[in-house]
Amino acid sequence: MAKPKNELTFQRLSSVKIFARQFQNPLLYVLIIASVVSFYFGERTSSLVIIVMMTISILLGFWNEYSAEKTVSDLLKKISLTAVIIRGSTKIEIPIKEIVVGDTVLLSTGSIVPADILINTSFNLETDESILTGESLPVAKNAGDNVYMGSVVTSGNSEGRVMAIGKDTRFGQISASLSIPKPITEFQKGLTNFSLLLVKIISIMCVVIFVVNFFLGHPIIDSLLFSLAIAIGLTPELLPVIVTVSLAAGSRRLAKKEVVAKQLIAIEDLGNMDILCTDKTGTLTEGTITLNEYFNLDHEEDSHVLNLSLLCNTAGPHDKFNINSIDQSIWNYANKNNFTLHKNHKKIVVSPFDFDQRAMFSVVKKDNVYSYILKGSPEVILNKCRLTTRQKKHAKEELELLGRQGIRVIAVADKRITLKTNYSFSDAFGLHLAGFLAFSDTPKPKITNTLNVLEKLGVTIKVVTGDNELVTKHICSMVDIPSTYYLLGTEIDKLTDQELSLKATQVDFFARVTPDQKVRILHSLQQGGHTVGFLGDGINDSPALHVADVGISVNTAVDVAKDAASIVLLNKDLSVLTNGIIEGRKIFSNTIKYVLMGTSSNFGNMFSAAGASFMLPFLPMTATQILLTNFLYDISQITIPTDNVDAEDIQKPNRWDINTIKRYMYTFGPISSLFDFATFGMMLFIFKAKEPLFQTGWFIESLITEILVIFVIRTKKIPFFTSKPSRTLTISSLLIVLVGISLAYLPIGGQLFDMVPLPGIYFFILLIFTIVYLSIIETVKYFSKIV
Repeated sequence: MAKPKNELTFQRLSSVKIFARQFQNPLLYVLIIASVVSFYFGERTSSLVIIVMMTISILLGFWNEYSAEKTVSDLLKKISLTAVIIRGSTKIEIPIKEIVVGDTVLLSTGSIVPADILINTSFNLETDESILTGESLPVAKNAGDNVYMGSVVTSGNSEGRVMAIGKDTRFGQISASLSIPKPITEFQKGLTNFSLLLVKIISIMCVVIFVVNFFLGHPIIDSLLFSLAIAIGLTPELLPVIVTVSLAAGSRRLAKKEVVAKQLIAIEDLGNMDILCTDKTGTLTEGTITLNEYFNLDHEEDSHVLNLSLLCNTAGPHDKFNINSIDQSIWNYANKNNFTLHKNHKKIVVSPFDFDQRAMFSVVKKDNVYSYILKGSPEVILNKCRLTTRQKKHAKEELELLGRQGIRVIAVADKRITLKTNYSFSDAFGLHLAGFLAFSDTPKPKITNTLNVLEKLGVTIKVVTGDNELVTKHICSMVDIPSTYYLLGTEIDKLTDQELSLKATQVDFFARVTPDQKVRILHSLQQGGHTVGFLGDGINDSPALHVADVGISVNTAVDVAKDAASIVLLNKDLSVLTNGIIEGRKIFSNTIKYVLMGTSSNFGNMFSAAGASFMLPFLPMTATQILLTNFLYDISQITIPTDNVDAEDIQKPNRWDINTIKRYMYTFGPISSLFDFATFGMMLFIFKAKEPLFQTGWFIESLITEILVIFVIRTKKIPFFTSKPSRTLTISSLLIVLVGISLAYLPIGGQLFDMVPLPGIYFFILLIFTIVYLSIIETVKYFSKIV
């Protein structure tokens, strides 16, 4: 019998639920009503056609959504959530799903607790259990306490024994009732606004057409079905499918480029992002922090400084799994240079780095003497030390000189302290400044080229870091990021939200900022109308990742950061991110093509149908023919996600613009109607067409012009010559045109859709009409600059 795995599956959507979700579309119920009414009044063929098209639409939606969910599920497997455990006295790192009851797990700041664990040893451990209790305040945990799966370690570290895994955990037992709503993205807001616009137009046209046709004496059932068909014809039913297909295909392409989208819809906002806030370490720089030297206040190498930094340290001599890169680099230096700790030291307390205090502390014992050691930001440490005015001035001059060279500096101080039960940062006063440690982190070799690409894509980089302004400015200057105007965390605290919003867009970088200040910075940029991305990998970044329009993390980040992000990079490199931005813009561009084409063409055709129905003794097209036209058009456009996108369309962020959609409808719709009325004239005056011939002639003209005009509208350039559509879109479009023409000559066309064969001269005239129509559209497109 297979051993149970430490994993939960409550987030997966079953195929039954996905199928049921296809019935949430209100237009589906319009189709059902239309089919029932048709059947009741004896129009059984119309009823059958509606049911068939409805069924195909449901199956298409189900298949594409199921494929998209499977795509996300497969991609999430690439994001490695791991835990550090001890098995057989060996410390190893394994995927959390391989944890078993009885394992000894090591927890540190930023970890997501991977199972229900009984704490054996604890150093200042606090966890956020809000996902279980709803209580946002951290909970202190000591030896003998339990920590639960899904909670987050906000500070401290511990060692504990796994008591329960997977569905047997407290989290697993209540997981069925958990519902974490996804944030509404800018793209989703655009879809909502677009839907509201359609509802207004459809409602007005449907009522007017029904009333007018009824008073003109047309049969009530025909008038009702015709008006419903007009309403359906105006609606891009396959828009959800087009969006889903685009996003799912895009996510697969991004995965090949080491970008994993945890939420498909986030790809759209990634493409529309115009500001990216990021730390510099590991993004602009190599991310390999190296200790270069350690020295006292006289800038003399002093082993006491290095000794204290190893005692105030959360890493171990050969620790590969610690998240604090500074602590790890100190031990790497010590191991490389065969430096050993002074003997007889015993660590009593080690408090991890606190991002608000910008420091960490430890308490050690040697020969019954207790020492309190503080290590962290020099600005913080100097204020805690007993220094003369001359010493403080000298230290600040030394720090400024090193900062201008891009060297990161950490200060270390200590003092003797008496034994007591609890220690905290409140004990950090009256310290003796031992000295400084100097670190370097060189810029990535090709980072400047990557930043230039982002600039050309219209994405502004803003560095947001807890480091000091001198080091940040030096790094920014080395990689050609503007560094003239910056804000410090202390200055941010003095600004109101409105003042910060005015300044934030002008600032080149933010330095010495806390996690809460990062959130304020993002909010201020969003209030300025920007789509803001945030790239972070630490626990201090998780609040910002939550509030950003696009939260971006990396696979090597702490678990809580990966959990908060909607995009995860398998390689912490901005060049990888540029691939995601470009892909997002391609998807958005192709989605908008369908929206613009569908609404403008359908609006024109439905306007023509409504106008003709007022003048003709019969309906210009049957309800089933209108539904068939719309259905075939949608099928031809389902390949739009594969279309090529012009380079100009990905050079800057794009957003939903309802006014642009309206201009499309009001400009290209009437042009389409003009040629529809020309077709009416041709059928009436040249061919003396009666009802079936008239309806067949307009059906074919409407379908052909509606499909072929996509090749003109899809680009600002000259179609086929300077901008080529994808082969798939071309083939699918031409194939559907052939299907539409064939229906007039096949028995099924006459039996189900009341079509009749057309004379050969009709197609010659239609060819002229089509060439003229496409030429006029191209001319209007060129001069109106709408496209």
